[in-house]
Amino acid sequence: MSKATLTTVFIAFLLTSSGAKPNGKNKKPKQAVPAIECDMRAGKISLSEFIVKCPANCRETKEKVYGTGVFASISSICNAAIHSGVITNSGGKVIVMKMAGQAIYKGSLANGVRSLSLPNWRESFSVSVGKPKQGVTYPSTLVFVPSRPTTVKTGEPKDLPYSTVSPVTEAPEAEPSSTAAPPTTTHVTIPITTSAKPRATVHKVREAGSSHPYFSSVARQSQSTQGKGPAQGVHRSETSVAIRRQPHASSASAPAPEEHKPPSETSHTRESLAGSNPFESGFSAQGHDLTARVPELMSQGDPNCKVDIAFLMDGSWSIGKRRFKIQKDFLVDVSQVINVGVAGPMMGIIQYGDDPVTEFSLKQFSSSKDLKPAISKIVQKGGLSNVGKALSYINQHFFSDANGNRGGAPNVAVVLVDGWPTDKVEEASRLARESGINIFFVTIEGPDENEKQNVVETNFVDKAVCRTNGFFSLPIKSWFALRKAVQPLVKQVCDTDRLVCSKTCLNANDIAFVIDGSSSVGTGNFRTVLQFVANVTQEFEISDTDTRVGIVQYTYEQRLEFAFGQHNNKADLLNAIKRINYWSGGTSTGAAITFAADQLFSKSKPNKRKIMIVITDGRSYDDVRAPALAVHRKGVIAYSIGIAWAAQDELEYIATDPDRDHSFFVDEFDNLYKYVSKIIHNICNEFNSQPRN
Repeated sequence: MSKATLTTVFIAFLLTSSGAKPNGKNKKPKQAVPAIECDMRAGKISLSEFIVKCPANCRETKEKVYGTGVFASISSICNAAIHSGVITNSGGKVIVMKMAGQAIYKGSLANGVRSLSLPNWRESFSVSVGKPKQGVTYPSTLVFVPSRPTTVKTGEPKDLPYSTVSPVTEAPEAEPSSTAAPPTTTHVTIPITTSAKPRATVHKVREAGSSHPYFSSVARQSQSTQGKGPAQGVHRSETSVAIRRQPHASSASAPAPEEHKPPSETSHTRESLAGSNPFESGFSAQGHDLTARVPELMSQGDPNCKVDIAFLMDGSWSIGKRRFKIQKDFLVDVSQVINVGVAGPMMGIIQYGDDPVTEFSLKQFSSSKDLKPAISKIVQKGGLSNVGKALSYINQHFFSDANGNRGGAPNVAVVLVDGWPTDKVEEASRLARESGINIFFVTIEGPDENEKQNVVETNFVDKAVCRTNGFFSLPIKSWFALRKAVQPLVKQVCDTDRLVCSKTCLNANDIAFVIDGSSSVGTGNFRTVLQFVANVTQEFEISDTDTRVGIVQYTYEQRLEFAFGQHNNKADLLNAIKRINYWSGGTSTGAAITFAADQLFSKSKPNKRKIMIVITDGRSYDDVRAPALAVHRKGVIAYSIGIAWAAQDELEYIATDPDRDHSFFVDEFDNLYKYVSKIIHNICNEFNSQPRN
């Protein structure tokens, strides 16, 4: 080869080397996108802007979404993204941007996802297509909001940026309603051929310090890392049980035995990772990675009976040891029949005498099997039968996030009473009901004629329960017949449709009826409208501290028939409705809505839900859109009921979204009665769906 040829080859080589860089050097680094589950809420991630990948089929999970376009931070990220059209039900990448809370979130139906309305929330977020702009890189791992502040124990993890490799590590921030559908992408690393041994191990670990199945998996991981077999793990847990679960006689000085358990929020999964000490049962924290995959939680409990139940058992001396044992057997039977589990009912027990004491909280046991020995170990406390004091206690202390209250599940208190209470129950019961607690009374061997003079408060059951229709009370003639009440009681406390309408939806409202009194209505039809108003009203608990009702009648002008709180008992209110005189005139519905806002809702109490029910039979002569939008912005939940010639578009403008739940139409006045139960049910159902701020 000539010298000239060699020179040419060398120059060509140099040019090639300088013009091409090694593989990948010129390429933009690929964005790592953390995967989340359908139930992940934006508020549980403590980043102001981030990218995530949603799985397929989130729409079927029906995880709650609040708002349209801008969503409350308690909304499911993935379902909000589907609702907004950012992704389809097949999943995909989503960019989430946090923002300030809104005064109101408007619900709507879009892309197969129905979002709910919400008066206000402390934080919001929006979603956009998951394609980062050039030069923008989002965090490759997610940092989760820690549990609510509690006393931090030595070695307790704080603000850990949990790995997104395993979706289960994101579970601490899930809402309780999502526990029924645990992630399906986790892997059980320990094969289970029979349920006997693992269940025994789970039971021991829970008693040692927590109710949540996560801790049993930590125990199994610890056994694996330390080379210990199942038998050794059980032995170690039993030692812990012997030390930690002391007889309940000591509970008098510590009403709620929470100091031995990790802190918790509303979700059972939340307690396991976000601020608790998972090694509290005696296993060393060394060598454990909290981001490791955790075995999939087995869905337990009856999902058709998702309620949080507190049983108030009578521990007074008058009950005697034999009947106290019968009472414990009854509670064991109930716990087995009701099928306790994280996907269904959760159960706690308070024993009352002179003072109430928590035997165990809602979160302490997550299966019927675990409850049976725990109930058997309860020791009689003694004292009087101070039921009123016990009801005050559960209202103020028991149904809390720290004790395992799930928020989305109705709160139920079942009070067992031998004879009669030794204190007053009416006021304590009313306050408990105002907090949303459904109170059931099971009375055994009530007072006979000679003993009735000793009863502190006559008709105490009627005064304690939500309504006196017999649904919330169960009288038992003798202690020996108590076990026959197991099935009826379980059936009643699991009837969540009835519980919805026994919650504070019946006693926490300011309801304004805005009634069309125009000439086209006529006197006879106007009386039918008043009967409809009376039928709706009589379902609520009426007093100045319960539900209050005001009425506006309108034509071209408006007339305040009576204001909120003017009639503070049901009989007076129903008589006042009957006495309303038909006015006759034109139809200015928009002006009537503004009048109701000024004359009624401006004087509404801060703790009341504001509800407006507009009834009209024709098209308005003025605009209804602006007045309706104004009251919506003030947090008023508006229902519209159209009759005969009412305009459908106006009914939809007046009604709060979604229209199908708040707007109704009948072809003639005589058919109004059909919507009485529907409106009451929707008012109650909407109340029950609102999260606790």
